[in-house]
Amino acid sequence: MTDRAVLAHGFTQTARSWVHMQQLLAPDLDSVAVDLPGHGIAADLATDLWGAADHLVQHGGTGAYVGYSMGGRIALHAALAHADDVHRLVLIGATAGIDDAYERAVRRANDERLADRIEDIGVDPFLDEWLANPLFARLDERSAQRDDRRRNTPTGLASSLRTCGTGTQGPLWGRLSQVRCPTLVLVGEFDPKFTALGERLVDGIDDSRMIVITGSGHSVHLEAPELTAEAIADFLR
Repeated sequence: MTDRAVLAHGFTQTARSWVHMQQLLAPDLDSVAVDLPGHGIAADLATDLWGAADHLVQHGGTGAYVGYSMGGRIALHAALAHADDVHRLVLIGATAGIDDAYERAVRRANDERLADRIEDIGVDPFLDEWLANPLFARLDERSAQRDDRRRNTPTGLASSLRTCGTGTQGPLWGRLSQVRCPTLVLVGEFDPKFTALGERLVDGIDDSRMIVITGSGHSVHLEAPELTAEAIADFLR
């Protein structure tokens, strides 16, 4: 096995979202999950994606970095900014950003509206709207982990969208060849958008491969945790 796994969650989640995955990976693999800026105990921390990557490495240390969605984008930034600390990289439902400047501006405006919405209505009603997104259609009440998501604050989530949203991210597609560590990209069978993005990631990262997790959508580690844990463990051996 490699070093311990450092786990980075998605938007509206916290480090606790990884508890079941950590149980599946143990005892063969030690792991640590980190609350990302705007979430959990880091709710009051506002920073951009590069700052979020610094925060992740500061609290995660050296190891194999596993990031889901927003956490995947942050882990990718960590692999570029802290190559000596990120020995392996697992990206789950992740992207290297939006290429087109106009599309990026539209997304940034949408993220700003979402941030305003969270501040206006609060976390619980926002989660109802957020989890109604077709991206999460395959999550059931258990795997949606609402209790964990409710631990976040409107201010923290709004800050995360404004500082670490995809609309604010400078695209990293042209820098993927600088990722020095072996990389595994995981996507769901029923997630065509991120399957296409995953193929682009593999095309750009020299030492990389992609696995499609059957029977799952965007959140493979929540929808098919056993298959996802097996894929991660095999990659890290």
